[in-house]
Amino acid sequence: MRFVIQLALTNIAAQTGGPFGAAVFESRTGRLIAAGVNVVESTNCSLAHAEMVALANTHRTLGQFDLGAQGMPKLTLFTSCEPCAMCYGAILWSGVRKVVCAARESDAIAIGFDEAPKPKHWVAALEARGISVTRDLCRDEAIAVFRRYQETGGRIYNARKGLK
Repeated sequence: MRFVIQLALTNIAAQTGGPFGAAVFESRTGRLIAAGVNVVESTNCSLAHAEMVALANTHRTLGQFDLGAQGMPKLTLFTSCEPCAMCYGAILWSGVRKVVCAARESDAIAIGFDEAPKPKHWVAALEARGISVTRDLCRDEAIAVFRRYQETGGRIYNARKGLK
C-alpha cells in the first residue's frame, strides 16, 4: 500500500494528475503486475482514474481481458482510495479477486471530489461476487496525500460541479 500511496504523492509532485494511485499485484507472490496514477487532466480523459489505468495496464501486460480467467494468478488491486462509481464497475468486470483500499470515499469527498453514487453496501456486493475487500490500510497516510494536494493548489475537477 505504501508503494501506491507513494505513486499518488509522486503524481502530485510531478503535477501529472490527482492524488490517487493504484497497482495490481499477484496475490500469492506479491509480484507487481502493473501500476497507474490518476491522469484525468493530463490526458483530457475523465476515465483516466488510477484504478482504471492500473487495470488497463494489467490487462495489456497479461494479454487477457478477464484477469480472473482459468489459469490466471489471483490478483489484488491496491488503491489509495476506495473506488468511485466508475472504478467500482471496472473492478467488477476486471477479474481481480481482492481489493485493498487506503482512504475512504468520504475522505475524497471531504476535499471536494465527486465520487458519484455506488451501491450503499458496495463492499458486500463485491464480496458476493467473490472479490474480497480490505479497507483503511494506511488510511492516515493516504489522507495526508489528499491534504498535500489541497495545500499545493491541486485542482478539484468534477464534471457536474455546481449542477443541481
